[in-house]
Amino acid sequence: MTATRRARRTSSILPFLPFAVLFPSGCGAGGDPPSPGGPAPIQQPGMVAPAGPRLTHGKAWVIFGTDTVVAEVARTNAEREKGLMNRTEVPDGTGMLFVFEDEQIRTLWMSNTYVALDVAFLNANLTVLDIQQLESETTTLHDSAAPAMLVLEVPKGWLAAHQVRVGARAEIIFGPR
Repeated sequence: MTATRRARRTSSILPFLPFAVLFPSGCGAGGDPPSPGGPAPIQQPGMVAPAGPRLTHGKAWVIFGTDTVVAEVARTNAEREKGLMNRTEVPDGTGMLFVFEDEQIRTLWMSNTYVALDVAFLNANLTVLDIQQLESETTTLHDSAAPAMLVLEVPKGWLAAHQVRVGARAEIIFGPR
């Protein structure tokens, strides 16, 4: 996010600051995946977060324009291996964000995953490189079309319903670790 855009966004909320005491919103201290290749729009001090509940430990807001996914964050190998396995539902507007330390071709499978999913592969600049729809309980391996640093899984159909396409850019705000 540019400084001008951030300033415009911040100044537009100044008239509402007295209400902040009555209606707290925002986010906790942010996690910070590495961002080689230039600055990415990851949470910055003073950045305005979406309205709604505060972020909790291990969650992130993944924002595409006016649409936000509240995602569980999987940062460790164990968390990424488990993913959304053994879930019987993934509510609309929620998902899982897999965070890696570098950009590589990412491979996913759906073994023991009972919900069909949309998967968006993103680079370090938070640009969507590839979108795939994965059917539940399959053992087929699905490779990203390009090296990715982040992978977002949401209920099947969510990305199309919210007009998220290859080339879209996300903003990510991480909750406390």
